[in-house]
Amino acid sequence: MAQDRLTVIERLSYGMGDMGTSLAYNMASGFLLFYYTNIVGLPAAGVGTVFLVARLLDAVIDVCVGIAVDKTRTVRGRTRPYFLYTALPYALVTIALFHVPAWSQGAQLAYAFVTFKALGILMSLQAIPFTALMPMMTRNPDERLKLSGMRSVGTSISVVLGTAATLPLVGLFGGDNQQRGFQSVAILFAAIGFGCTVALYRNCKERYEDSAPRNFAIMPAVREMLRNKAWLVVFASCLLYFIRFGAMMSSTAYFAIEVLRKPWMISVMLPAVSGMLLLSSFVGPPILARTGLRKGCAYVLAVGALLFAALPLAEDNVPLFLTLYIAACLATSITITAAFAMIAATVDYHEWKYGARREGLLSAGISLSTKLGMALGTAGFAFLLGAVGYAPDNVSDTAREAIRWAYYGSAVVLLALQTIVVLLWPMDGLEETIRNDMSARQPGPAKA
Repeated sequence: MAQDRLTVIERLSYGMGDMGTSLAYNMASGFLLFYYTNIVGLPAAGVGTVFLVARLLDAVIDVCVGIAVDKTRTVRGRTRPYFLYTALPYALVTIALFHVPAWSQGAQLAYAFVTFKALGILMSLQAIPFTALMPMMTRNPDERLKLSGMRSVGTSISVVLGTAATLPLVGLFGGDNQQRGFQSVAILFAAIGFGCTVALYRNCKERYEDSAPRNFAIMPAVREMLRNKAWLVVFASCLLYFIRFGAMMSSTAYFAIEVLRKPWMISVMLPAVSGMLLLSSFVGPPILARTGLRKGCAYVLAVGALLFAALPLAEDNVPLFLTLYIAACLATSITITAAFAMIAATVDYHEWKYGARREGLLSAGISLSTKLGMALGTAGFAFLLGAVGYAPDNVSDTAREAIRWAYYGSAVVLLALQTIVVLLWPMDGLEETIRNDMSARQPGPAKA
């Protein structure tokens, strides 16, 4: 259908929308633990508790936001008002996150919790409508893969800026004053994110609307979501991916400094994640179109697990180590491009089974899995540092070994589990059946 074809501006703006939401979050994921422990001087275990409790509260917040999106009907659409009204508050909270006052330790922990929780709430108000927007823009699987590719581009750029560029910019803006450097970078990233979110609002349009009534019973809708097999697979896959991603983002600086004894590798290993996300946005769609989402994801995840398992053998050979690491990052990054398309497909599956699209609620569940996964990965590593008595000025051999094997072991185990999960994906081969059934279906709700 002609209306399913999207303009280049729409695709670019959709990709920028991910950058608008993810830039501050990636900076926080990569350096907030380091900033709190090494610059502000907060205890690692206390920071881990802040991260974990804040994200556990998202279980309620994300579902509420998803339901609100499904109930929203405005002249600006169902998702676009959220981008308009959260763009500025999100930028201001980003700045506040890296401006911890010189208060008592307890007050600083309270400040960290409030600002981190505020960032999470505002992220929900942006990310859930953003994810819900894709199936509203097009029902064409090829166009969705293109949008997924552009979203991966936005994600990769946000990871580059939020990780690889952060420390050099901190040095550029702050010199020897890292506190001032982080504050300046937070202001810069807040401004970039604001511009990207405004572009998303202005240029991306909703073409499809859920015909189900806006007033619906919440608990039955939640129960239907929990019976949606496609959604359950994406939820579990994203949860496992982001537990690993959160642990890797928060631990790479410690790993490069304390285990590899090569601090310069921070600026290689973290950019490798973003660089491979960017490359996967181009190579992923044609690969996945040929293999199908289930087989393609399972294959690259298995390859990624094997490559991470080989990394300990290459620690003394930097070129080989980085080659294996970059290859592993590329393999796992392809699954992110796939995940964006899979999330949109869960909406089609839901409408086919239950007669309502529920873009907001389904997107909320996936948003929860990503944030909860990041929190579990980051908090888990922070708790590990606390358990082994990590002290920035006097790192023991026990702490170094704990960091080493947590870095490798968590990646291998979580990638293996994710491989098993994606093999349960039910949609490969069903897309045409669903499209034909939906075209032939008379108006009215479907029966489960």
